[in-house]
Amino acid sequence: MMKNKNFAVFILSHGRANQLHTYRTLKRLNYTGKIYIIIDNEDKTANDYISKFGKENVFIFDKKKVASQIDTMDNFNNRKAIVYARNYNFKIAKQLNLEYFLQLDDDYGYFGYKIDKFKNYSIKTCHKLDEVFDLYLDFMKNTKSDAVAMAQDGDFIGGENGGSFKKGLLRKCMNTWFLKTDNVIDFTGTLNEDYTASVYYGSLGKKIFTPIFISIKQPTTQKAAGGMTDAYLDNGTYVKTFYSIMKCPSFVKVSVMGTVHKRIHHKTKWNNAVPKILSEDHKKYNVVISHKLK
Repeated sequence: MMKNKNFAVFILSHGRANQLHTYRTLKRLNYTGKIYIIIDNEDKTANDYISKFGKENVFIFDKKKVASQIDTMDNFNNRKAIVYARNYNFKIAKQLNLEYFLQLDDDYGYFGYKIDKFKNYSIKTCHKLDEVFDLYLDFMKNTKSDAVAMAQDGDFIGGENGGSFKKGLLRKCMNTWFLKTDNVIDFTGTLNEDYTASVYYGSLGKKIFTPIFISIKQPTTQKAAGGMTDAYLDNGTYVKTFYSIMKCPSFVKVSVMGTVHKRIHHKTKWNNAVPKILSEDHKKYNVVISHKLK
């Protein structure tokens, strides 16, 4: 049972009522809190969601109306994207009087620890998600973060010798978003909306973090039917990358990822992207410097 009662998980989905892997994974790994599913009114399988998960647990929003209220950063008129649900989620959370909520995609099959109690690299399935979610919410509250995410398996390439593992904390959020209902984040762009929001709000001084602690695993992009697969197939990773570049051209650029099987991807120069966070241990020095500058 979670200690943070005013919290719920939202699964953002489309056309996957019969393949809602995230829902099954949450239940299998002993999450006992509220789960709501957000779909749009252009989803032809809406009745299947309601039949399987109950009308009270499925929220349907007007996709065309929401689309008119956000910046997709293009003129493609392609509404096969998650950005609409991400933005509308705040309204639903407020309607339910939630203080915090977690946004999840619909295709997660695994939540796993990547660090053991000795702070060594490890791989172990999480079987107590109530406790895990409480830990993330406590971290969010104690650090006064604006958003926090779980890591992705790709962040652990290289294992204990990988760059992300050594950093311990990344200045981004992707896929999973722990959010505060009254701290609204505007997601923009038909694709790459999560990463774009990370770098944009991070550049404004918002505290956006991914602790290298627990990871989620998804199927390979463009393989699973439904969801955003069509959008990725239509546009490819080159177009996807450019949404972040348009939003933050001074420190995001086009790059090539991989060695054998190469693909276009974004690359962020984090040293130029986000303000540095100083430890409270240095507070007395800051006061001295400020006094001298006066």
